[in-house]
Amino acid sequence: MPHFIEILPSHKIDHAKWNDCVRFSSNGLIYANTYYLDHIADNWHGIVMNDYECVMPVVWRKKFGIRYAYNVPFVQQLGWFHQHSKPDAVELVKKLFSFCKYGDYAFNFYNSVQVDNASTATNYILELFQPFETFTKKYNTDLISNLKKAYKQELVYAKGEYNEAIDLYKKLYHERTPHVTDHDFENFRRLCEHLYKTGGVIVRNIFNANDELLAIALLLKDERRLYNLMNSTTEQGRKTEANHFLLHNIFKEFAESHLIFDFEGSDIPGVKNFYEKFGAKNQPYCKVHFNHLSAAVKWMKK
Repeated sequence: MPHFIEILPSHKIDHAKWNDCVRFSSNGLIYANTYYLDHIADNWHGIVMNDYECVMPVVWRKKFGIRYAYNVPFVQQLGWFHQHSKPDAVELVKKLFSFCKYGDYAFNFYNSVQVDNASTATNYILELFQPFETFTKKYNTDLISNLKKAYKQELVYAKGEYNEAIDLYKKLYHERTPHVTDHDFENFRRLCEHLYKTGGVIVRNIFNANDELLAIALLLKDERRLYNLMNSTTEQGRKTEANHFLLHNIFKEFAESHLIFDFEGSDIPGVKNFYEKFGAKNQPYCKVHFNHLSAAVKWMKK
């Protein structure tokens, strides 16, 4: 039986049906929910198969009258999500390419995509289903040594505020992420304000004995995952291994839950090495850059 596939502007989408599809799909991710996209994306449409049996967000902008797909700050993976009927991947990708003839798109870890200019990106996860002592056995010797050092510092693990986490992250790392604008940060702040009302934002801090903030993590939460959206460490925090201590205590707090801790990356060697210390495993996903513009437009873009 052929599938009926259409692409709808966000304001014409049935949000309840869309979010149910994302929620109950085996690969559901927080980034694909309508409330997330409404807060974060400049514009977005949704590819919908049949009666929301499969959905796929497409975020876009326009330049010189040309619509293009773009990588949205604080959105790692999109792609398609489905409940029952197996989607026609080829048709979904064709729909994407017909709507946006140029741009970048990140498919999620569950999607199998056969297209040109595809690359594999790294994303580390840690399953928190088991007892704390079980997955701490996977810590490497360097991490164990750093935690011993941290425990000697009289560090304090405590709850924090999302505004404080956003402000510190912006202060410490804004220059390293020039593609993330002030507008993007404010969009994310409004998203956190929205999610906080339903317990979807978790912030944890590390302080020293002098009540000095050393490290902070802002996590978003859905039914399946804790997403490590913002993780900041001060200079003094690095000296005391505060971030090792922070993540270690987060894992302890949420051990034996049904959640997966999503580290949110990374292909940066130092960050990648840090995540691997915790015994995290890579759950790679596919990123695509595409250019199906006409020859004349391609020439104009040179």
